[in-house]
Amino acid sequence: MEPPINNIKLSQTAKDQLVKLKKSTKIEQWNILCRWAFFRSLAEATPPSPIPIPADSNLEMSWRVFGGELADIAILALKQRCYQDGLELTPEVLAAQFRLHLHRGIGYLAGDPSLRKIEHLVGLATGDA
Repeated sequence: MEPPINNIKLSQTAKDQLVKLKKSTKIEQWNILCRWAFFRSLAEATPPSPIPIPADSNLEMSWRVFGGELADIAILALKQRCYQDGLELTPEVLAAQFRLHLHRGIGYLAGDPSLRKIEHLVGLATGDA
């Protein structure tokens, strides 16, 4: 399945937020935290605000690294979300929406004061948070 973006370069703000998340959750891999963040954003009822997001950090990963075993599921989830939000499924829209969801999700996770360890992150997914 064709990814919405081949190489993902994060903003410096997102990188700083991920550093905070790595410390609190003890999850060392950027890609795993980014996956959690992406799906966290997709779970929100509202679409992300269409704001410009700079790619000004040195944190970069390929789609394959980001998605891992969930790469195709992430693509399908993104396409479904774009469809639900009434957006075209063009490569440009998918890439932009992916970046918006990823960065919004990172912000949500980093800004959640109850997220202090990995168990809290799991609780978000299971509804026990």
